[in-house]
Amino acid sequence: MQFTTLHNVDTEYSADSVEWCSQDETHQKYFACGTYQLVEAEQNSTAAVEAECQRPRKGRVYLFAFDRQNDALERLQCLETAAILDMKWLPAWSCDTGPLLATVNALGEVEIYELLHAEQRLQQRAKLALEETTLNTPKALALSLDWQRADADADGALQLLISDSLGNVHQVQYTAKDELSKLCSWQAHGFEAWTCAFDRWNPQRVYSGGDDCLLHAYDLRSGTEAQPQRIWTNRAHGAGVTCLLSHPQNEHQLLTGSYDELLRVFDTRAMKCSLAELNLNGGIWRLKPHPQRSDLILTACMYTNFSVVQLKEGALSLMGSYEEHSSICYGADWAPNIDKFELPDDYTHSLHMATCSFYDHKLCVSKVDTKFAT
Repeated sequence: MQFTTLHNVDTEYSADSVEWCSQDETHQKYFACGTYQLVEAEQNSTAAVEAECQRPRKGRVYLFAFDRQNDALERLQCLETAAILDMKWLPAWSCDTGPLLATVNALGEVEIYELLHAEQRLQQRAKLALEETTLNTPKALALSLDWQRADADADGALQLLISDSLGNVHQVQYTAKDELSKLCSWQAHGFEAWTCAFDRWNPQRVYSGGDDCLLHAYDLRSGTEAQPQRIWTNRAHGAGVTCLLSHPQNEHQLLTGSYDELLRVFDTRAMKCSLAELNLNGGIWRLKPHPQRSDLILTACMYTNFSVVQLKEGALSLMGSYEEHSSICYGADWAPNIDKFELPDDYTHSLHMATCSFYDHKLCVSKVDTKFAT
């Protein structure tokens, strides 16, 4: 694999999430970047020292447009927000509305924005605080986000799954009337619940991973109103479970990333041991399959680089590493398009990706060329 950096952008605040819109050809040039910045405390202030752990966290959501025909990048919008931890694009409600961007932040909130294509900007549609807080209770950071369509009898509503820094998982519903409502919450982990995900093949099954090194599966159809029934718990990870991927093309395959630096593939029908493991030499924060080449997984390896891994017939192999970043590698996503070039002895797929890193507040847009034998 050959990586070519096309753009290098200073995001000013620390960058931790990138999401490329893949809904349709009209919107596939857009991607969003989320940032997270601790507000500096005043020096020599007793009150500031006492409130160190309560320091506010601010952030921004950037909207970009990338033209792959001429490799041009344009920053369209910058929204001032609370610190962003995760974001996902959601489908438009109809052909008359734009795709939706959901974000979760350090105030424990979920926000929904609509992408207005004609105006090339995001407009807020809804916001929900996951928990009521008081002066005497800590405010949980919303850490990760996943989504799926609800059942047909729910008027096409979207369901969101959100994990937080107190170990909780929240199930939220979003309707076409811009109504956000919480369906249930439960304590899933004793420490931070770093990640959560819906099973792409079973809409009633959800997963969560936490800093307690545990991976849980739940059935939303059973249990109590306060907590769905736990189906199983996996204890294979040597450190916190940081990211999950229910594979979009391979039923029963669940990929996990961990602070223990191992990328694992599991069969959800037999969770006692993994199908395959690959050491990527850095805590793994994100897993992104390419929309058209789901065998290619883009991984954010926090303390080393961004790596592309191939998942083929249950085996994992490292295809290449992108080493442009010098700080914690958190955010990564593929552009949805593939450009194919036929050559005499082989053919090349040209892919594009966006990556971002934390303390160096760097966002990169890159081209990735992959050759295949004819």
